[in-house]
Amino acid sequence: MRHFLMRWALNTIALWVVSQLYPGVSFRAGAGLGDFLLAGLVLGLANALVRPILLLITLPLNFITLGLFTFVVNAIILYLVAALTALNVHGFLAALIGAILLSIVSFGLSLLVRER
Repeated sequence: MRHFLMRWALNTIALWVVSQLYPGVSFRAGAGLGDFLLAGLVLGLANALVRPILLLITLPLNFITLGLFTFVVNAIILYLVAALTALNVHGFLAALIGAILLSIVSFGLSLLVRER
């Protein structure tokens, strides 16, 4: 349970950081802590449930592109989160850049809080 709560918090913080750094990904005006937490929860669930299925379906294309198509899958996941929450993504290129930034920020946050 502790691991789940930690991942949820990291997803929420990463989404917030990306929305502050990159104008292509933002939260709607007036979004509060509950909206951020919901987006972080939906991102975590989408990464756990939908992303593996998409990666399996796109495995041949991912193989041909030497793994670069994973960025497109991540952008689709970000679009899905935006469709279900108060997150706004302004176009596919914004989703792609936002997904890359989200990966970098999440990686950095995970390094900061990893267990020893």
